Amino acid sequence: MSSPEKWTHPGPDAAPATAAKPTAEQVIAGLRATDEGGADLVQLLTPEGERVQHPDFDIDITGEELRGLYRDMVLVRRVDREANALQRKGQLGIWVPLLGQEAAQIGAGRAMRPEDMAFPSYREHGIAWTRGVKPTELLGIFRGTDNGTWDPVATRFHPYTIVIGNQVLNAAGYAMGQKFDGKVGDADGEATICFFGDGATSQGDVHEGFVWAAVYDAPLVFFCQNNQWAISEPTERQSRLPLYQRARGYGFPGIRVDGNDVLATLAVTRWALEECRQGNGPILIEAFTYRMDAHTTSDDPSRYRLSDELELWKLKDPIERVKVHLVKQQWADQAFFESIEAEAEQIAIELRDYCVNLPDPPAERIFSEVYAEGNPVLEAQRDEFLAYHAGFAGGEH
Repeated sequence: MSSPEKWTHPGPDAAPATAAKPTAEQVIAGLRATDEGGADLVQLLTPEGERVQHPDFDIDITGEELRGLYRDMVLVRRVDREANALQRKGQLGIWVPLLGQEAAQIGAGRAMRPEDMAFPSYREHGIAWTRGVKPTELLGIFRGTDNGTWDPVATRFHPYTIVIGNQVLNAAGYAMGQKFDGKVGDADGEATICFFGDGATSQGDVHEGFVWAAVYDAPLVFFCQNNQWAISEPTERQSRLPLYQRARGYGFPGIRVDGNDVLATLAVTRWALEECRQGNGPILIEAFTYRMDAHTTSDDPSRYRLSDELELWKLKDPIERVKVHLVKQQWADQAFFESIEAEAEQIAIELRDYCVNLPDPPAERIFSEVYAEGNPVLEAQRDEFLAYHAGFAGGEH
């Protein structure tokens, strides 16, 4: 087997690297090689806020629609930043930031129709927003008080999945059901979209999902948010070729889109979902983006990535490029931007107040949702635990 160090073809003078910690030269080489996502990248709005044309994908967007997308991204980022701060204050056990990935999520989420189904991992706070899930409904998961309080049937948004890649199998099965039920094949058809990160592409569950979806022509869009880092491992440590090209091995199309471009993401995802509704699925989308914060609040990215890398990607901020374009087109003025900032602050206040006042669940909650029906063994364990717990009433414990 070849050494992993050879995968990135470092220069002759480069220092050797380990799998856990690539050298600075390797990181920079990998970053430069994929800085703009490659020749196949679909982009409609540059980091400088300029509209560009693409031969296969384009989108007509009005000022009102673009203002709506801008509002989505700003509010979702504010929710994310507030939840991050709440974790630092001890109000949440953990938080999973989405900073920098707002365009990928809002673009994909707004491409969905009401009847489409979404399967998230644990970072899809922007998708949740587009499906009508209130930000407060996410907090219980990370505070440890519930598993998410939204209705996945009504919102068409599955509960968060913590196990890496497991949601891909769930999504493949659901999409196969759509196919078996005859909900595919015309403009009124349904589709499913599944979200996962670049790190998940190294999991067996993801590949099994690819196989089953391909074999059954499932109406499933695989949406990979390639944020460059699977916790502390760069993408170049996981694949010898761009992730979207992996789809070819399973027999379905793959496409790479600028994940920091909300217009390109919207256009590509809208196309992919329509292809699936017509029975031409599955399709893999690689949204080429960047995680501008830690993997989770328990992670320290300064231990494995360079500050220069982060500074480079800040210049490609997904929100700023939309703001610049709105100003250039004279589609928004200062009053509009100030109104969005005020709305964002109000949402942060409401989120903070809700989190601080979340009630602790009753002790029996640990046992109440293990099985759909009663179980004698579990009930005996519950009674024993509650009796033990009651013994501390009024005392120190």
